[in-house]
Amino acid sequence: MSSTELPGMSAVTAAATPRVAAVRLAAGEELRSVTLPGLTLTVRSRPPVRAGLPPALYVHGLGGSSQNWSALMPLLADVVDGEAVDLPGFGDSPPPDDGDYSVTGHARAVIRHLDASGRGPVHLLGNSLGGAVATRIAAVRPDLVRTLTLVSPALPELRVQRSAVPTGLLALPGVAGLFTRMTKDWTAEQRTRGMMALCYGDPARVSEEAVGHAVQEMERRLQLPYFWDALTRSARGIVNAYTLGGQHGLWRQAERVLAPTLLVYGGRDRLVAYRMARRAAVAFRGSRLLTLPDAGHVAMMEYPETVARAVRELLADDTGRS
Repeated sequence: MSSTELPGMSAVTAAATPRVAAVRLAAGEELRSVTLPGLTLTVRSRPPVRAGLPPALYVHGLGGSSQNWSALMPLLADVVDGEAVDLPGFGDSPPPDDGDYSVTGHARAVIRHLDASGRGPVHLLGNSLGGAVATRIAAVRPDLVRTLTLVSPALPELRVQRSAVPTGLLALPGVAGLFTRMTKDWTAEQRTRGMMALCYGDPARVSEEAVGHAVQEMERRLQLPYFWDALTRSARGIVNAYTLGGQHGLWRQAERVLAPTLLVYGGRDRLVAYRMARRAAVAFRGSRLLTLPDAGHVAMMEYPETVARAVRELLADDTGRS
């Protein structure tokens, strides 16, 4: 079985938020805290293999963290200087001062980081919520995005899968509190395995050691005073983004993306329908599509080598065009 970690459930050691236990770091990873107007972001990175590599930025999904990219980052470390960000209220990043967890709010946070660091244009990679965030960034700030890789991006669906409905319901007022009361006796392991069943095409691919790390991280997160607030407000942000029309609609913005784009979809995805791959391939003009029939919602964690090969091909073609 693979030692792949669960989405957003294991990580590192740095201290920016109150917590009972430290976050875990994969071998070779480093964390740093970046203070910007109105927010503080935790950024995970690996020392670049050599100087001068083009920059990359990885953006995680709902309920995840920068740790979601720990399986993929080392596989691309010889072609990009990669960083993964913890979105506000997730991972090791505290909530934003303005409490804005909308897709636009998360995109604004990433843009602020890129502007402040001067690392753009970057090879931008996003999963789920992070895919919606990355799409918005690529549309409104094309100067910051060199290539775009989207893994199961959370783009609007008219007919949502039944298995995705509970996640959407978190956006409704009072539902999070009701769910918290109904599940107050659930252990961290029960919650972790439930998320694993939802996010992975085959939960058996996760090793027991990785599950143990994930349980520890879940225990830590449940004691953060803003855990449920960040989760529910971000879920609400996705739902609200789905209802936007006109030039601010995510599908309209996808059509405006100029960066070479790689789309990755899993055939066993219970959160983003596999059928959306075809629509995305049309919306992102000139994009390339990687479909993985046995993958779930986090293909970069389930099949990191396959995803890495596709990303490397995208980057190689981009270099050839430069």
